[in-house]
Amino acid sequence: MLSEKQGEEIMMSSLNETNEVMNEEREEEKGGNSASGLKNFLWHGGSVYDAWFSCASNQVAQVLLTLPYSFSQLGMVSGIIFQIFYGLLGSWTAYLISILYIEYRSRKEKENVNFKNHVIQWFEVLEGLLGPYWKAIGLAFNCTFLLFGTVIQLIACASNIYYINDHLDKRTWTYIFGACCATTVFIPSFHNYRIWSFLGLGMTTYTAWYMTIAALVHGQVENVVHSGPKKMVWYFTGATNILYTFGGHAVTVEIMHAMWKPQKFKSIYLYATLYVFTLTLPSSIAVYWAFGDQLLDHSNAFSLLPRNRWRDAGVILMLIHQFITFGFACTPLYFVWEKVVGMHDTKSIFLRALASFTVYVIPATAHMLTYRSASARQNAAEKLPSFMPSWTLMYVINAFVVIWVTIVGFGFGGWASMTNFIKQVDTFGLFAKCYQCPPKLAPSTNHTMHH
Repeated sequence: MLSEKQGEEIMMSSLNETNEVMNEEREEEKGGNSASGLKNFLWHGGSVYDAWFSCASNQVAQVLLTLPYSFSQLGMVSGIIFQIFYGLLGSWTAYLISILYIEYRSRKEKENVNFKNHVIQWFEVLEGLLGPYWKAIGLAFNCTFLLFGTVIQLIACASNIYYINDHLDKRTWTYIFGACCATTVFIPSFHNYRIWSFLGLGMTTYTAWYMTIAALVHGQVENVVHSGPKKMVWYFTGATNILYTFGGHAVTVEIMHAMWKPQKFKSIYLYATLYVFTLTLPSSIAVYWAFGDQLLDHSNAFSLLPRNRWRDAGVILMLIHQFITFGFACTPLYFVWEKVVGMHDTKSIFLRALASFTVYVIPATAHMLTYRSASARQNAAEKLPSFMPSWTLMYVINAFVVIWVTIVGFGFGGWASMTNFIKQVDTFGLFAKCYQCPPKLAPSTNHTMHH
């Protein structure tokens, strides 16, 4: 068995080879005539800052508008606690994913595997470290999570635009935005989200602070009531919405792989989460303070804020950001399909375009199983961080993550969220409601619905 010193030497050698390959790719991207300098600046990103922007931009999107609704279900204190708790929990599991990625890549590169034209994905990491059954689990859950994420973004686009233009029904707006979002197939990888991530985070930053300031300027509504939590089903629905907010790990590996030095990713997700707190906490607190229990009947904060040019600007910026978030969710799905049909390694964007809730539990479980043996721990490509005194504590934390999310997140939260999701989708007229029907009048008024 290799000594710990020998193992570290092999690890460093492998990482140096990785850096050389990534630097070669970087030089190729920067190469060519100087006229392409602006294109490279806007289009090719692989720095620590690019990864930070991608993580922060991907974390907070439409959910920014629904967090005040979650506060009305949870109450102020629980809402703040759950945001901080799940934000730190998400950062921990993202850290575990980064460790497993480095472990997988270093092992493969010792076998002379070249990833120059190949994007490593989470299910491949699971397969390389734990076998084909884990690949199937990771592939199934990640694809499901991402697919639902894309659907949610389209629904959110239609819901938001309806606040400034109700000439078309929500279903038609969904079709329109679906066609627009499909163009993300021409973005080849997360290397190429540099300008989009930067703009996306700027857009959510504007919207979050608009919500905060608008709510404070508006002040509390007359006889405002803050009674949450009132019902158990509401409580777990609100908690699960916050769990989803900080659960964007389905694209962590792809973001990490796009970095020139992926071993620097370990703390990036945490720093991104800390910035996201500066957006989600003030806006949620301010809007809930101003409107209280009225939010129980208004899941989108835009519906309560006064209509003016500032709100309309926020709506438009969120629409653009949802286009970006759709790309974040769909790009890994494009990669999966490209690999299925054998087109992933081609450099042609057009050929690839033609082909193309478990985010907490699986990383923690996979980390425990990967390093369950003494030899695996001794020869780990990434050693324990300085703040982690022993592998025992690492296992205790991971076991807690698995148990908590399984019972509280999936168990109690799952059935509560499904009820709420059906309620939201029902606003699109999918459950025996006619889209062209006029709205119902008050119960005291006789009115016939024409179908």
